[in-house]
Amino acid sequence: MATDDQNQIRLKLNKGSIPALGFGTYAPGESEDDVYKAVQVAIKAGYRHLDCAAIYRNERAVGQAIKKTIVEDKVTREDLFIVSKLWNTCHKPDLVRASLKKSLEDLGLQYLDLYLIHWPIGLKEGGDFIPKDEKGNVLFSDVDFVDTWQAMEDCVDEGLVKYIGLSNFNSEQIQRILDVARIKPVINQVECHIYLSQEKLIEFCKSKGIIVTAYSPFASPGHKKMPYTPCMEEPTIVEIAKSKGKKPSQVIIRFLLQRGLVVIPKSVSPNKIIENFQVFDFELSDDEMKKILALNKNHRTNTEDIALTHKYYPFSIEF
Repeated sequence: MATDDQNQIRLKLNKGSIPALGFGTYAPGESEDDVYKAVQVAIKAGYRHLDCAAIYRNERAVGQAIKKTIVEDKVTREDLFIVSKLWNTCHKPDLVRASLKKSLEDLGLQYLDLYLIHWPIGLKEGGDFIPKDEKGNVLFSDVDFVDTWQAMEDCVDEGLVKYIGLSNFNSEQIQRILDVARIKPVINQVECHIYLSQEKLIEFCKSKGIIVTAYSPFASPGHKKMPYTPCMEEPTIVEIAKSKGKKPSQVIIRFLLQRGLVVIPKSVSPNKIIENFQVFDFELSDDEMKKILALNKNHRTNTEDIALTHKYYPFSIEF
């Protein structure tokens, strides 16, 4: 673990490093202009890691924002660590390269720093992002993600991406990849917050040299499946935030960073984007870390219910 000139924590990869605090670009319901402005605010605030995905349907706006900040000499391409993800309808090996190339085209880039398989779940190729039959049932693909992985490795060989990884994979699925991988996954991106600590999965990943990225670090505020006090209002978090002169969101991000995770909060509010980056000027004590860790309820908000019956559904085992 090291810091750079933004006081950003960086985690070591085999030939480089990844900024531990990234900016999530998932913004459902927000306009492309909102995303374009938010990414510019984020880069100017100090974020150097941008988390994107084909399914977010806004990579063109992200790319325009990247181009503008580079043209204005705010950053160089080499300063940035840019991530995208392969969507579920493109798991067939012969579709992987084309999907990556489409993300590169939309983002206006020559290469990605990291490309993830977004889910282990394959959906029917071609057409819609969520393909359905006439009765509204989601259509699955039976492609094995191990075959998908081998096509991801080919993209590294070609220089289209520096690193490859996984998202929403359980320990057994990760092990299947490791058993055949020519190039090891460097990341597994999963939901992780105060109510879903993911201790066993994180321990497994660390034992394999895989970094864990925490998405939904605030447990998707307002999500219909959240039966608990919202993270930002949780009394322990509020109390610690007051004692530090910080916001609850900053305490939560700091907690995840101190666990050795990459964290990717998202917002289109300029104030919140900047606020979420102001987490490098304080630390949580061991006692405070233990108190927050004890809030875990193994509660998942992103359950991907459309794929409950898929043979590669990842959440049917403990971790």
